[in-house]
Amino acid sequence: MRKIEKQMNYALSNKNNWAGSNTTVSYNSNTNCSSVYLHGHQIATFDHNLKAVKLSSCGYETTTTKSRLNAILEEVKYGCKVFQKNFVWFVKYNSQTLMFWDGMILIDADSLEVA
Repeated sequence: MRKIEKQMNYALSNKNNWAGSNTTVSYNSNTNCSSVYLHGHQIATFDHNLKAVKLSSCGYETTTTKSRLNAILEEVKYGCKVFQKNFVWFVKYNSQTLMFWDGMILIDADSLEVA
């Protein structure tokens, strides 16, 4: 994991605001949610109450976007991963695989449950 992703995850876990290079974490105490931005695009929102995470590539399915999303998932839903096969993105958790789509919400469960 890159240094910037470690710093991003630290801010995410500790409900801090943080910015470094092209990545920003913003915590909203009213909703108890943290949002992660890459180049100004909101790629993830983590609900600290529900332990649910909303993911988006914002239409930019790049290596950097995928790396940031995987770092976030490592922090909030360990074992879950975004990967690419034949130019198509997928999300895998345990033995389950789903196609990735912008706006998918992964809920806190022992399986790959999407809201």
